[in-house]
Amino acid sequence: MHWISIVMIGFASNIDNLGIGVSFGTRSTKIPILSNLLIAIVGMTAAYLAITMGHLISGYMSPRYANLIGGIIIMALGVSSIRFKASAKVESSPLVLGDYQKQISWRESISLGLALSLNCLATGFGAGVSGVSPVMTAISVGVFSLVTVALGVSIGHQISRTWIGKYSALIGGLMLIAIGLYEVFV
Repeated sequence: MHWISIVMIGFASNIDNLGIGVSFGTRSTKIPILSNLLIAIVGMTAAYLAITMGHLISGYMSPRYANLIGGIIIMALGVSSIRFKASAKVESSPLVLGDYQKQISWRESISLGLALSLNCLATGFGAGVSGVSPVMTAISVGVFSLVTVALGVSIGHQISRTWIGKYSALIGGLMLIAIGLYEVFV
């Protein structure tokens, strides 16, 4: 088997997840383990399908188009985040989940999982051609997804406790927009 390739694909497919996690963490938004698991499962499923059926799918959707769609969805999440913060009313006693003020919904988890998985379709196409194991690569993608999202949220939450935290919604939203732009144009 191509163990190095499998690990590298798992890591490379989830670099965006670290930035996404930081974005949510800076906004004191918790991504519960079940939501994180849902994001990972969506990514694993997409990786498996892209690898096993890469040739077939690439005939209908190019990797460039998959990155474009994923990037637009991520940018929309960023714009939505900034708009929500700008229009939100300050509550005197917000619901606090540990140190977090809010958490993402199942719906947001699925949307995020789909957006992030669209971005790794190109990697899946390439991996399918090179002959890596679809099952082992999907597991690698899932494990790295869980780790990078959780680590990103933790890093972002620590940042939110500093002076930067005052601007966390703006920073988090801008990070999502930047990641989306990167996916669209690179």
